[in-house]
Amino acid sequence: MNQMLTRLAVLCLPLLVLVESPASAQAARAAKTAATKMEIYKTATCGCCGKWVEHMKAAGFTPAVHDVPDVTPIKTKAGVPANLQSCHTALVGGYVIEGHVPADVIQKLLAEKPKVAGIAVAGMPAGSPGMEQGARTDPYEVIAFTAEGKTSVYAKRP
Repeated sequence: MNQMLTRLAVLCLPLLVLVESPASAQAARAAKTAATKMEIYKTATCGCCGKWVEHMKAAGFTPAVHDVPDVTPIKTKAGVPANLQSCHTALVGGYVIEGHVPADVIQKLLAEKPKVAGIAVAGMPAGSPGMEQGARTDPYEVIAFTAEGKTSVYAKRP
């Protein structure tokens, strides 16, 4: 019996190390993101929106893109405050994502599950995903908002 337990421990120990290693945790997060579907609403003519969609794909999200003539009704229905509205709106994991929010911030949102309606990057800051302009990177904030309209800084970039 002891030999059997010893063999089982020897066989299972490498599996425990694999499960607990940072590399496997990172791979698990990437796999989970890959299974995360995202609905994106944008106009067909917006080039920066297309670049943001590519950023989401590169981060492992599975976006379904909907080109619409006017995104404003989607934003209104989703409860995006007027001062935070940008050029595209996404829905993922029960949250609203407005504008050029970086993928890693969305992943953080989905992992932490805060009690907010969504997050937004107002305007189109240079250097944000989809708004790359060479080496130029303007500082910006990712703002969390509630259904009641309360806002707070969720993340900052440069």
